Amino acid sequence: MRTALFALVALAVIALLVVVHRWLWIRLVRDTTAPRGLPRRIGTALAIALPLLSVAALTAGRAGVPFPLQQAVSWPGFLWLAVLLYLTLTMLVAEPIRALLLRRVAHRIPSRVADAAPGEARQDGAGTAATATAVAPPVVPVAPVEPAGSSGSSASSADEPTRRRFVARTLGGAAAAVALGTVANGMYGTHGVLRGPGVRRVQVPLAKLPRAAHGFRIAVVSDVHLGPILGRAHTQRIVDTVNRTQPDLIAIVGDLVDGDVQDLGPAAEPLRGLAARHGAYFVTGNHEYFSGARQWVDHVRELGLNPLENARRALPYFDLAGVNDIAGESEGQGPDFGAALGDRDRTRTAVLLAHQPVVIHDAVRHGVDLQLSGHTHGGQLWPGNYLAELANPTVEGLERYGDTQLWVSRGAGAWGPPVRVGAPSDITVVELASYQA
Repeated sequence: MRTALFALVALAVIALLVVVHRWLWIRLVRDTTAPRGLPRRIGTALAIALPLLSVAALTAGRAGVPFPLQQAVSWPGFLWLAVLLYLTLTMLVAEPIRALLLRRVAHRIPSRVADAAPGEARQDGAGTAATATAVAPPVVPVAPVEPAGSSGSSASSADEPTRRRFVARTLGGAAAAVALGTVANGMYGTHGVLRGPGVRRVQVPLAKLPRAAHGFRIAVVSDVHLGPILGRAHTQRIVDTVNRTQPDLIAIVGDLVDGDVQDLGPAAEPLRGLAARHGAYFVTGNHEYFSGARQWVDHVRELGLNPLENARRALPYFDLAGVNDIAGESEGQGPDFGAALGDRDRTRTAVLLAHQPVVIHDAVRHGVDLQLSGHTHGGQLWPGNYLAELANPTVEGLERYGDTQLWVSRGAGAWGPPVRVGAPSDITVVELASYQA
């Protein structure tokens, strides 16, 4: 069932890529280059190669392609997908501008309709000659005035771009500059992801939290997405950032990896260095089930993390619980709130680790005080945040649902393109506050 669904999604993605690339080829290659020229051949080759690289990047891991080859296709394939998004959006905005400019160009082309000269003999329907009743003065031919930038009487001279080509090149160049600049942007683009997440701090008051726990700090890490692009160096940056905050507890709330332990074990190794007084805990995300959740649960345990598989730990001041991701339901390993929270003392504060925000209503029914989640990436690539809102009750930040508060992290990494636009990566330090303090 999952294989069939994946195949349908893959076919839909391929069809969309074909349509979009065909349209962009028309606007950015055909309309801007001369037929049979080298630029036309290069542009056409790229229009074929880039979508193939993107499809390879999206499917290589699922197809069992050797990891070095996954790395080789992922960088150009995924980066092109990010450029493609903003190039397409910009070209859509430019389309009405293009139509307006081309209409004005058409109006400026001088008419070449030849009219008979006054006084010239014409034949009537009976074949007799009709003569002019007046003699017109001689006409001195005047060359038509060309717009600035024209050097000849014909605007379609082979020696210079046509007006249409000039418009296409101007708009296409502007669109490419916007797309490339957005993806490469140092604050939220590729560089922003590769330099590592920043730290967000939020204080969450909890009614049942004892005074002794006031100021307890939980470092929340989600959506690291170790894989063909983000590797060991990225993990080390995250570990260093977390340890600098000196948290009391560390919570890794899913989507740690995109791949097998055999390929990504070395990339995850720095997690051994995580340090917190009450330890580091882990719950699965949907991508763990794409990668083999069992192997990763066992491996993170070897690295010193404490997996919470529908389980609960009684800490000195509150209960810490964790549930499996809902993607595990297809393998009989989905979330079990009864096992994690069913028999607990409800006079104690309960903090729940759950990868996806959508389980918040189960958390409310089981009397959870605070749920810590990720999954959404905050949308990752604007306007993806609007799509994320359709599938998640909260996309990022803190919201209240009844007596339960929900914190959703934007995540410490990136899935697919190593790019973020409008949703910078983060590690959140959640500081618990007692009403009694």
